Amino acid sequence: MLPSLESDFAQNLALVEERIQRAAERRGLPRAGITLLAVSKKFPAERLAIAYQAGLREFGENYVQEFAGKRPALAELTDARYHLIGHLQSNKSRLACELFQVIQTIDSPKLLQRLDSSAAERGQTIEAMIEVKLSAEENKSGADRTQIPSLLEAAAVCPHVKLTGLMTMPPWSDDPEQARPYFRQLASLARQYQLPKLSMGMSGDLETAIEEGSTMVRVGTALFGKRPKSPSA
Repeated sequence: MLPSLESDFAQNLALVEERIQRAAERRGLPRAGITLLAVSKKFPAERLAIAYQAGLREFGENYVQEFAGKRPALAELTDARYHLIGHLQSNKSRLACELFQVIQTIDSPKLLQRLDSSAAERGQTIEAMIEVKLSAEENKSGADRTQIPSLLEAAAVCPHVKLTGLMTMPPWSDDPEQARPYFRQLASLARQYQLPKLSMGMSGDLETAIEEGSTMVRVGTALFGKRPKSPSA
């Protein structure tokens, strides 16, 4: 079964890389300017290992507790970097600092302060991004765009948190053009506040995101296939 999984993943990765390459060319950027974040939530550690062997080094997970269960089996993936792309409760900041190198879902000064304190205890600096909520959907998390200045001020006095960019998730649609206005808004905010990294775009709309300025696309289904059904943690 494993050789089949490796072969399937290699084919999927080749297709995703081709899509990224073409979109980067349309934007006039080298392929190296776009980070491919493999979203591995709900997949077992062996699937991450397959992706690692195929050359990927950046992985995204949504749930702190779920990833805590996988992390011991990933000890040999020595230069992999793990991003939390799901909502983080401040009471889980200490565990998040132990597990992840990047937190993409900062949405309050309190969370920044908790992360700074947890990172200081570990003698490390953690990379962070502000999640910006640009849609009116009630089920979406993230900070309002008007909160960005106060978050930047809070980050300035958190020496163990390095704030590098913005992240967003537009309303779901099977038409990638529906996401374009949200990607464009986030790119404008990143320029306004001089933040270099933009995490936006997923399996269905990565080309649109790259055309609008994304520096990191979060791709799960197009790489790993349909996610197994299991309870989240």
